[in-house]
Amino acid sequence: MSGDLGSLGADATPDQVVCHVDMDCFYAACERLREPALEGRPLVVGMGYESAETHGAVATASYEAREFGVESAMAISEALERLPRKVDAARDPDLDVEQAGFYRPVDLDYYDEVGAEVKAILRDAAEVVREVSIDEAYLDVTDRVAWDEVEAFARDLKERIGEEVGVVASVGVAPTMSAAKIASDYDKPDGLVVVEPGEIREFLAPLDVAEIHNVGPVTARQLREMGIETAGDLAAADPERVRGEFGERGLAVRRYARGEDPREVTPVGEPKSLSRESAFTEATEDTERKREKVRALAGDVADRAQREGALYRTIGIKVVTPPYDVNTRAESLPGPVDDPDLLESTALDLLAEFDDERVRKLGVRVSKLDFAESDQASLTGFEGGSSGSADGATTDGESVASADGDTDGSDGRDAPSDPEGQRSLREYE
Repeated sequence: MSGDLGSLGADATPDQVVCHVDMDCFYAACERLREPALEGRPLVVGMGYESAETHGAVATASYEAREFGVESAMAISEALERLPRKVDAARDPDLDVEQAGFYRPVDLDYYDEVGAEVKAILRDAAEVVREVSIDEAYLDVTDRVAWDEVEAFARDLKERIGEEVGVVASVGVAPTMSAAKIASDYDKPDGLVVVEPGEIREFLAPLDVAEIHNVGPVTARQLREMGIETAGDLAAADPERVRGEFGERGLAVRRYARGEDPREVTPVGEPKSLSRESAFTEATEDTERKREKVRALAGDVADRAQREGALYRTIGIKVVTPPYDVNTRAESLPGPVDDPDLLESTALDLLAEFDDERVRKLGVRVSKLDFAESDQASLTGFEGGSSGSADGATTDGESVASADGDTDGSDGRDAPSDPEGQRSLREYE
């Protein structure tokens, strides 16, 4: 964007540098990690959907599925009328296989795992992160990035998410939260839009009024009935007229349309885990390379925990083998500790199980965090400071996350959730 419209108003906060990160078709992207052959195919993820059934609603439709008119919140039965299942089309001579797609049930636990990988990258990129949902967050990078560097920062962030996690993010950058969110939606998929100070009103002006923060369908319809079609119309509207129709809320959305947004990016609670992950350029069986990677990741996690003032009760690793089989292992400690040496040795012990495996990505995580001022637990149950002999210590499949809740018992969900998919993919590739 270019141009200078002068002051953004008394309520604006143009000194902020706010990034809004929004994952593109996130549920569908996660399913494609698990089944790479789904890439580029029409894909529908259904809430309440089961294989071969017609009930439920569309949670996410890939961009390919949207070309057939499938939309979020649409009933699965209606989606199937527009985009039949591939396996059904193969059996029905009246259906065209080329005009059919794939359906998968929602698997929120798996999506949480993938989302946690993204959140870990975001927390590494910014000191202040506000997580809005499983696939969306705001970052305040004011103290880290100048405006002349912000596009490169956002591009690097997108590339890191793509390379380390395997999903695509759209990023919007602006001086305000509301403008940053609109910017991230502006050029999807795989978008990157930067709106600098002084450019917000010019950027917003031509947009449909429904795009403005806190303007829902009912308010948008009422505004259009008043002759207010765009954000520019709303920004220029008589404030008393807007107040008379909508009260103080109307004045608030008018300020958003003018680029005036006083909100600051504030975290929501303390993180429940901290993690770092890193991928190899090519999958490797080299034991020492894997150990070196884990040592580096463990050091990064230990440093982050100390900066955050966090003690941890659980140490875990994540091992991703080709194509995207997720394996997690964790060991629980007798009590909360801050011990970088123990963190490293425990992670290496857990890694030993995968010495002979080809590995494409590794991660180290600490969880069950304690931010209270308290003495560390006694570690007399650990011989020589290494993990593995404490009473009650466990090696389990704990879900690896950076700021989401712990999910004990997860096995990484390596297998596809819908056996129909693998058969049909092989048949129609």
